[in-house]
Amino acid sequence: MKKFFQEFKNFAVKGNMIDMAVGIIIGAAFNAVVNSLVKKVIMPPLSLLTSGVNLADKKWVLREESVGNDEVAIGYGELFEVFIDFAIVALTIFILLKGINTIKDKADNPEDKEVQTPKNIELLSNLEKLMKEQNELLKKLGD
Repeated sequence: MKKFFQEFKNFAVKGNMIDMAVGIIIGAAFNAVVNSLVKKVIMPPLSLLTSGVNLADKKWVLREESVGNDEVAIGYGELFEVFIDFAIVALTIFILLKGINTIKDKADNPEDKEVQTPKNIELLSNLEKLMKEQNELLKKLGD
């Protein structure tokens, strides 16, 4: 049991747990922004274009409300709003990751002098060049 707590302490102290917590908090805040954007900015013009129809209220009624029975309905309008939310979040994450990967690719490219290349990548690049030269020499000797 002592080993378990030691492993947990190492996990929490190394920052993995903190990074994860920060990501979840930022994700929750971003979700609130996207929800507000969809409900207050995107849906009103769509409602205006559809002659004042509020898409969030659109539903397919399976059973009408009656005495002792609640209405049973499929709320496809609300589902439409959730799909818009999802599309915005997915697009934002895609653009963010694409930007991060572009920066990472520039940093990993040893010929790009604009961004300083980490030493280990530079050494691996030099090693790769030496191996190519060695292979070419071996091919010439073999012929």
